[in-house]
Amino acid sequence: MQAYPHITPEAADCFRGGRSIRDGYFRGWGLQFGDLKDSIVADADWQHALRFAEGRVANSTERLMNLFLLIKFYLPHLPFGHIVELGSYRCGTAFFMGALARRLLPGVQVYALDTFSGMPETDQSIDAHGAGDFGDADYEEIIAARSRFGLTNVHPVRGFFSDTAVRVLDEAGTVALAHIDCDIYESVRYSYEACKPRMVTKGYVVFDDSTMSSCIGATEVVEKFVIARDGLLSEQISPHHVFRIP
Repeated sequence: MQAYPHITPEAADCFRGGRSIRDGYFRGWGLQFGDLKDSIVADADWQHALRFAEGRVANSTERLMNLFLLIKFYLPHLPFGHIVELGSYRCGTAFFMGALARRLLPGVQVYALDTFSGMPETDQSIDAHGAGDFGDADYEEIIAARSRFGLTNVHPVRGFFSDTAVRVLDEAGTVALAHIDCDIYESVRYSYEACKPRMVTKGYVVFDDSTMSSCIGATEVVEKFVIARDGLLSEQISPHHVFRIP
């Protein structure tokens, strides 16, 4: 299986600007142009986890595949840390990640933060979404589904990030993967700033929305804070914006 085009051995073996060129090509190019999807579809861990997400996710199959690759092949090589998702909607992605973590990452918990009642007020000067968008999630149904699935390592946390994130992150202690999927400028900015100090060395921050045409607010956060202020370079731009925390 060709997972990435030819790059020099030097590029394959080093981090450049905080990112692994090899790993970025492997996941990004492999999903966009290579045959990596076929290998994932045939993987028993993928097949197992996917059924927990069916009917619950708003993001693409390619994005689930990217998270699958990170959890199965990359997080096991990092220092121990939990998974935090900020913006969980109906918890399909959280359940998917929890099912994988239960099989592949002993002890890792998945914290899924959301209002579960729609978006808060948005900045109409930059955000295309408005207050109340994604308001059809049912928190009680989500809790019942978690119990039915037996995903005791998934913890839906209801409320505004400003009221819940610090407590959750303090409880988690260390984070290996932060999946930021909250679409709008202020929520994405808060999520990044809250997670960054808790990330393990070379931990992954995955922005679900910053390459989406409907989420320029999320794009601006990445441009202003992640790239311009913090000097980070993306390991992937497809299907997610993926950054590593030094």
